[in-house]
Parts: sequence; C-alpha cells; structure tokens
Amino acid sequence: MVIKDIQINQTVAILCDGNNIERSIHEQSKKNNTMVNFDTVIPKLLSKRGLNRLIYFREGKSISSKLAERLHEHYYGSVVACHKSADIPLSIKATQLSSKVDTIIIMSGDSDYVDLVRHLKGEGVRVEIAAVKETTARILIEEADYFHPITKDDWFVYTPAGLNKKG
Repeated sequence: MVIKDIQINQTVAILCDGNNIERSIHEQSKKNNTMVNFDTVIPKLLSKRGLNRLIYFREGKSISSKLAERLHEHYYGSVVACHKSADIPLSIKATQLSSKVDTIIIMSGDSDYVDLVRHLKGEGVRVEIAAVKETTARILIEEADYFHPITKDDWFVYTPAGLNKKG
C-alpha cells in the first residue's frame, strides 16, 4: 500500500495576549527588553497552514508603532489596544472567528483562557496554545489540542537605536 503525500489546507487565526507573552519572556530571559521574534514564531506555528488573521492584543497605550507596522507589513496583522487585560477582547474575537477558521492559536499561558478553549473546541475548532512552557498553566496545555513551546530561540533582546552610543 502506497500512501501519497496528503495536502492539508487549514486556515489559522493567531491571537496573541501580548502582555502575557511579554511577561513570560521577560521572566525567563531576566531582561525587560526581550521580545517575541514573530519572524521565527509565525512560520513555526503555521507549519505550512494558511494564516487567516494575526491579532496582537495589548493592554495600555504605549504600543510600539514599529511592532504594529511590522505585523501589518509581514502578516497583515493588527495590534489591538485593550482598556484592561486582553482576556475579554481576545475571547470575543476568537468566538467571532470560530466559524471562519479551522484552527485558533492562542499565544498565552494564562489559565483564564481555559473556558474559551473548551468553548471553541465544542464549536469544532482546533485550539492550539503557544506560550513559554515554564509560565503556562498546566490545565491550559491539557485542554488544548496542541501546545507549541515558545523558547529562547523565539525571542530577541531589543536595543533602541542610539542606546549604545558613547557620548
């Protein structure tokens, strides 16, 4: 019996709780200027699947315009400023997208998303979690269909231009 290569066409939405991912990376790297390298993370998460949406939710008003521009230029992604935490806006968007995509990847290790994961799976959506394993709630990993660990290979230390100039 010969099995030919099977082409799987899935559409994926990636919803990132920016504050959670940033805190997790800062905790692991011991540096507050460490950031996710989306150029390595996104292809790894997609694994040749099609990207439908990439939305980066972040609490606060000081959101990097360079990050927003980069996500838009490379992935047609967007950044959403949240009044408080990203939990509710991310959950609403995930529910809205559940009928439009095959898989939703939530970039967060926050156990607050367990009920959302259960709901989405009940709607027939594959739910994957991408987060720093050491700071991810075990129950979230257990409830997800798949867990993608975000490791030190997936982040970089950001140095603002001109910071290293001697003067």
